Amino acid sequence: MTVSRTADADAVHRDRARRATPPEGTRGVLIAIAVLAVVLGGAALIAWLLSGLVASALPKAPPYLILVLFVPLLIALMLGALRLFPWLQSWYYLVPALVFLLAFTALPIVLTVNYAFTNYSGQNSGYGDTALKTGVTLSTDRKTITFKGTLPGDAGTTLPQFLNCATPSCVGETAVLYDEEGAVPVFYKIASVSGKSVTLLSPVAPSFVVTDATRLNRIRNVGLSNFRQIFGRASVELVPVFIWTVTFAFLTVVINALAGLILGILLYNPRLKGRNIYRTLLFLPWAIPAVITVQMWVALFNQQFGVVNKALGLLGFAAVPWLGDPLWAKVSVLVVNLWLGFPYMMTATISALSTISDDLYEAASIDGASRWQQILNVTLPLLRNSFTPILLSGFAFNFNNFGIIYLLTQGGPPVAGRTSTAGSTDILLSWGYNTAFGASGGQNYSLASAIALIIFVLTLGISLVNFKVAGVFEEARK
Repeated sequence: MTVSRTADADAVHRDRARRATPPEGTRGVLIAIAVLAVVLGGAALIAWLLSGLVASALPKAPPYLILVLFVPLLIALMLGALRLFPWLQSWYYLVPALVFLLAFTALPIVLTVNYAFTNYSGQNSGYGDTALKTGVTLSTDRKTITFKGTLPGDAGTTLPQFLNCATPSCVGETAVLYDEEGAVPVFYKIASVSGKSVTLLSPVAPSFVVTDATRLNRIRNVGLSNFRQIFGRASVELVPVFIWTVTFAFLTVVINALAGLILGILLYNPRLKGRNIYRTLLFLPWAIPAVITVQMWVALFNQQFGVVNKALGLLGFAAVPWLGDPLWAKVSVLVVNLWLGFPYMMTATISALSTISDDLYEAASIDGASRWQQILNVTLPLLRNSFTPILLSGFAFNFNNFGIIYLLTQGGPPVAGRTSTAGSTDILLSWGYNTAFGASGGQNYSLASAIALIIFVLTLGISLVNFKVAGVFEEARK
């Protein structure tokens, strides 16, 4: 009997030791992340279900109730997981990182992909249509609401038409109810409709006094409709905007690199007097916030009162529509981006030149090479390795350089035949922004999400080409 108890105790001890020993290697990392993800997902799911139950009993429950429930549930599940996997304690430092990763990276990606296949917009927002809010009465069993007077809309509008039901029976559709304050809407599923009456699947909570009701501007799945709309006008909007986006990014990188390279080589010359003063002055455009600088350029490029056109007038030239003509607006964007970007390239050039040994230049001078030949045969080849990643990262940055476009031209001026969301200087990112948040785009979030997915695919392709050019894959194989 004693031997049996000892064996059982040893088995329990070995089991505890096994569960307390963390898995090793990549497998251990993946297991830990998977367990933590299950814990986080379970806490979020349970909090969502409980908040729904509370909201059904207390319609005026605050929207942040799910967060209030999530925190204690997460702590409880973490403690439970710790009993099952004692070794998990050493991995709990990852929880904050996973929470932020899921909340600010994974969730926006999932929502963007989902919205791209829906009709989500400022009109179809998933909320009640307050413009059509109508007075109702509630039956004694609190399950039937009856609309007063004539239903809003065209003459002869039926209740299913008013509620925008997918089927005449309206079964499973949603009615939006309001109390006298009208601040917090309450959503109830519809069981049936008859005349001007709507029977709900569940009775209205006793604490909620119904005074008005309206239809739900439902977010529906529309399949590939948004993508068909984009590619149906590809020759008018998508292709021209994409070509300008690539052109803008490429020309910006080339022009800024040339300007920075020339200035960097000149200012690196130790025989240049006052070179530190010149460096400081030329560094100022980079030090001043772009928001301030771009607004200054907007004033300078004003066609009637701008200093640039005033100076051209004194020289006998006609006023140039810098921001009013599609071609000149693009030139203006490149000029302002040159002003903002050349100090970075200049600083990078000076830093890279400091790594080149002076002995190389002395040897070149002894061989009779001129200053220009030294630049061509010594400086530029040695700068290539340093500048390649800088140029590629600069191209990637300017491919999505929303700020300069929005602040300087707001994407305009407009182009005939295009929608107002895709102006002459709009890049892909500003086009999507105008579609989602601009008044001209009608807050069409679903179409903007589809544009975002297209931008992702294009950016991924360009990034792969950049990695190939930079030899990233070859370095990884080594």
